[in-house]
Amino acid sequence: MAMNREMKRRLQKQGELGPDGEPRLVASRQSARRVQPPRAKNERTSVRQFAKEVRDELRKVAWPTRKETINYSIIVFITLVLFTSLVFCIDWVFSNGVLKLFETS
Repeated sequence: MAMNREMKRRLQKQGELGPDGEPRLVASRQSARRVQPPRAKNERTSVRQFAKEVRDELRKVAWPTRKETINYSIIVFITLVLFTSLVFCIDWVFSNGVLKLFETS
């Protein structure tokens, strides 16, 4: 298997390369995971199974801290105010320009 340097470094960090530089078998990692057999397409999951899968996925999410959420909210609010002001100014300039253009003296 041909690998470039980046791939070899990544595999070394993950511990998936043997001492000879060849990839190790990762059967132990796969057996550690809970692998569910594929379901038939017409089979439906129960509400309980769906809720369990949703909970498992939500545990994987990297939730922001309260401080990060407040900082992001402030940044969004400031950006909103700036862009609203920019659109207002551009609209005001163009509307006054059009009024002066069609003004009859």
